[in-house]
Amino acid sequence: MICGVFGHPNGFWQRGFRLGDLGINAVFVSSGDIDQQTIDRTRAEGGQIFAEFATLNGDYGDYVANHPEAHPIDESGQPAARATWFMGACPTDPGFRAFRMDELRTFLSEHEVDGVWMDYLHWHAQFEDPYPMLCKTCFNESCLDSFQFSTDIEVRGDTTAEKAEWILLQAAQAWEDWRVSVVVDWAREFHAIVKEIRPAALVGNYQAAWQDEDFWGARRRCLGLDFDALAPYVDVFSPMPYHGRSGMPLEYVRDYAEYFSTRHDVYTEPDKYPRLWPIVQAFDAPRVEPAELATVLEYGLAGKSSGVIAFTIDSVIADLGKIEAVKNVYCGRS
Repeated sequence: MICGVFGHPNGFWQRGFRLGDLGINAVFVSSGDIDQQTIDRTRAEGGQIFAEFATLNGDYGDYVANHPEAHPIDESGQPAARATWFMGACPTDPGFRAFRMDELRTFLSEHEVDGVWMDYLHWHAQFEDPYPMLCKTCFNESCLDSFQFSTDIEVRGDTTAEKAEWILLQAAQAWEDWRVSVVVDWAREFHAIVKEIRPAALVGNYQAAWQDEDFWGARRRCLGLDFDALAPYVDVFSPMPYHGRSGMPLEYVRDYAEYFSTRHDVYTEPDKYPRLWPIVQAFDAPRVEPAELATVLEYGLAGKSSGVIAFTIDSVIADLGKIEAVKNVYCGRS
């Protein structure tokens, strides 16, 4: 059973805690914040260390800001607006893909982590809000060329806006399927690199906690996420049912874990994959009371879930009640 926290544990350690004091046996840390000292101390305290890797997040390294050709283009032919707190990158831009995969290779060659989690593996959008930002992208030249080559469909129109309108009216299903294939191909290459350099490391994925029919099928239609198609390349699915941030009741976490366990093939046996480890909200946006945190941690272990992650460790250590909540749930499970 994975009893995890997201974030660097340094602040936790500075307060005199050891991971085992709260029953924590896994930490999930942004790849840029991982060093050998962190790896060594985590393992010395009986924990596993997993890296969060900014996959299609164009803000990471200011890539999109410095490479406007990687900025997604919307159906009006204009650069897409930023999401709430990040800017996605065009997944077919060859320069961006080469840059990100080279970063992954470099990171893995330097750090012996237990796994790497793809973060923002979806087309540009924002799903962690009560009213998500769902835009239709991308219609730049690399996307239009790739779509036509992959589907053998000739797109009509003179301007980008005209081509986008033609696709959405005349080839919407082919466009949706192609967009799914692009995301899956990112996961395929990502998985291949991880297994080549760190064969024992797990490949995880953070993703929208939406059912197939939510928002009129927006998870597949807008985000390009098809979990059945991704399953061969993902060892652990980590949906993000942030109840408070999404304006949902606590039961949302339990219901989604049970739904995912029923809808998709996930396993609890130690030698079978993929597995289900949801990541739940501990941060105060809005306020999450300690009792709420304890409840969503338990709900994250519903269904066939074999782990749960509290987001974030800083939110936990700033609140004595949350520290106690994590300790009670995690130590009770160990």
